[in-house]
Amino acid sequence: MVGQKRESPFEETHFFVQIASSGGRKMVSDSGFQQRGGVRQRFTQREIEPSSTHFSLIGELQDIQQQVGYLPRMRLKRLSQRSSIPLSRIYGIATFYDQFSMQPNGDHLITVCTGTACHVRGAPEIVEKLENALSIKTGETSENGRFTLETVNCLGACALAPLISIDGTYYGNMTIEKVDRVLEKYDVLRN
Repeated sequence: MVGQKRESPFEETHFFVQIASSGGRKMVSDSGFQQRGGVRQRFTQREIEPSSTHFSLIGELQDIQQQVGYLPRMRLKRLSQRSSIPLSRIYGIATFYDQFSMQPNGDHLITVCTGTACHVRGAPEIVEKLENALSIKTGETSENGRFTLETVNCLGACALAPLISIDGTYYGNMTIEKVDRVLEKYDVLRN
């Protein structure tokens, strides 16, 4: 048998998945075929509903975030058990999207836009001013639990640059002096 090529009794199997839209439904083509000599022997197609696991999972995560303010580990474990989605996949999606927080936020969420328009108009100085006034760094929550400071790439209002948001209220054309006035509304500064 030395030097001779033996034929394998097993067939090579390849699977390909294509997703195409068809009238609001997705068509999934499993081009699963057994190949011998380059001949395809099988082809199947099936329909799936528009709401895939990925989209309903995001909705579930949004509901948890709205109820609790962040995504606690125990809630994610329960979601994994209830939905039969692996916890690692849930964490992957939760940490991919900026809208989700894995840690509790303060009573007030301060968001600073650091996109290009805001950056060139002074966002880094505004972040520094907020960090000093709140005695926290970006991504942290104050010891008293009142404030969380975060930065985002864009708040979608470049004409108002530089821009901050506190609990969803936008404050545009920010300056260092305006930061003090805005923080006074939230009883941050104690003169």
